[in-house]
This record gives sequence, structure tokens and C-alpha cells, in this order.
Amino acid sequence: MSSGDVIKRKLVLSVKPVDAFIDEILKPRRPEVLYEASRHLVMAGGKRLRPFLTLKSCEAVGGDPKDAVPFAAALEMLHNFTLVHDDVMDNDAMRRSAPTVHTKWGIPMAIAAGDLLFAKVFEAMTTYAPEGMSARRVKDCIEIATTATIEICEGQVLDISFPNTADVTEQDYLMMVGGKTSALFKACAEVGAIVGGGKKRQVKAIGQFAWDAGIAFQLMDDYLGATANEKTLGKPVGSDLREGKKTLIILHALRKAKPRQRERILAVLGNPSAKKQQIEEMNTLLMEIGSIDYTLKRAGKYIVTAKKHINTLPDSEAKSDLLALIDYFTARQY
Repeated sequence: MSSGDVIKRKLVLSVKPVDAFIDEILKPRRPEVLYEASRHLVMAGGKRLRPFLTLKSCEAVGGDPKDAVPFAAALEMLHNFTLVHDDVMDNDAMRRSAPTVHTKWGIPMAIAAGDLLFAKVFEAMTTYAPEGMSARRVKDCIEIATTATIEICEGQVLDISFPNTADVTEQDYLMMVGGKTSALFKACAEVGAIVGGGKKRQVKAIGQFAWDAGIAFQLMDDYLGATANEKTLGKPVGSDLREGKKTLIILHALRKAKPRQRERILAVLGNPSAKKQQIEEMNTLLMEIGSIDYTLKRAGKYIVTAKKHINTLPDSEAKSDLLALIDYFTARQY
């Protein structure tokens, strides 16, 4: 069994209590359709990286991961809340190989379902916090989740504004990714460490680890969005191109392309009617320019810095699992 298979198996086993908790807290009640819509995306699957990060961060500072289950579930619901609303904003029809919530139930229900998930975040953290956890630590966790939500909103607005912005830089892109992806990764790690009774320096170190890991994860998402098998990926390959998203791949290509290559990129970028053949030709061009390889290398650099941050923690199985998790980022196919 490969190291990737090992960490994937550990991930699945570790988050089973989280899935059970979410199943219970979203147990259907009237109006049933609201709970059905809220459960839809969560139960459709997903990698569960964020709850795994919460549980392992708790364990890495010497805590009991069982105590972190409600918080891990809360942050996974927060993640799914953002996805439900993101799909509305991006008008995406599929997510995790299933119809998106607004596609199945309509936009008003999708907004309500997302709002319910968001409310359940704070119910999980306050009502189900473990006995013995101080009010101050619960408050710290809520503040971290709140800050992450604000940063996610900021990142999402930057993301949807970039297609209409001519002078987006690589730094702008990394700021956007920090909000959309790293903010929640960081929150998951810090919350887990707080629940586990971690010291301030440990909470900070594991948060920095997760921030850089989140950047690497998003860069890998961009890479896979251009190279992965569509069936494996679970969403249309080339959707970023059709939506005109200024990913690091595109920003690098526009910076390095020759005039004729640049014209070809701009002809497809933001064209919702682009054919599959055009997308394939564009990805070949991006490969020739070196933009896809550049993005992969940048992801690798963030993985290196993430590992440096977490190496300040004492050695443990949980720490090894966190290190293996970010190695899994570079090997995944979806």
C-alpha cells in the first residue's frame, strides 16, 4: 500500500465520527426540503481534508481528537456552506459528481440551505463543546471561525472580480487564494489545537503550516483543473478557462506568452461556449509555455514551507499524518 493510500485510509477512518455528527445535527425536521437540501452536498462526499486537519491538529498538541469532533464537523459545514453559495455565484451545475444544490432545488432554496449550514456551525461549537473546555477557548474557536468566514467572503469577491480586472498580479492571486482556501485550512488547524489545549506558539505554528498547505492545495486544484480526467475530477475540465478565472496558470501564461499565443489564450478565456477541443488545445499551449509546470513547482515550494512550520511541534503519529497529508496533495487526482 502506497503512502498516499495509507493517509487516504486514515483520513476516511478518522472522519467517520465527524460524518456521524453532521448526520445527526442535520437530522431532517420540518421543513424537510430545507434539511434535504442542506445535507445534499455534505453527503455527496468530499475529501474531508478540513475535519481531518482539525482532528489531527488537536492530537498533535496532545489533545483527545474525540473532543474536537463537534468543531471538525462545524468547520466542514462551514466549508460546505461556502460551496453551496459559490456554486450559485459561479452558476456551476455539478459538484462532487452530483447536481449542485441550486440546480436541484433552485437558487432561493440553495441560499437558505447554505444559511442553515452556517448557523449549524455555531450550534455545534457552543452546544456540543466537550465538558471541561473553558468558555475562553470556545470563544477563541468562534472568533477564528468568524475571521475565516470574513476572509472567505473577501477571497470569493476577489475571485469573481478578477475576470473583469485587467491587471491582476500573482500577488493578487495569492491574496485571493489565501482568503478562499487557506483561511479555512488555518482555522481548522488552529481550532483543533485550541481544543487540544495547545500553547499559543503551537497554535500559531500549526496555523502557519495549514495556511501554506492551503495555498499548495489550491494551486494543485488549478493544476488538476487543467490536466485531470473529467470523470475523476467530478467537474468539467476547463471550467476555469470558460469562466475566465485568472488562475496562477493563466497569469503566468499571459505574462510569458508571445503576442500570438496571448491572442489565442484571450480568445478562449472567459468564453462559456468554448468547445472541448478548444480547451484541450489551450491546455497544450499552457503546457508549452510552461505555465502548468510553473504552478506545480509553486505548489511544491509552499509544501516545503508548510513542513518547516510544523516541524516545530514534537514528533508524534498525528504530526506524521499531517506531513503525509500535504504530500498527498501533490499525488491526488481530484
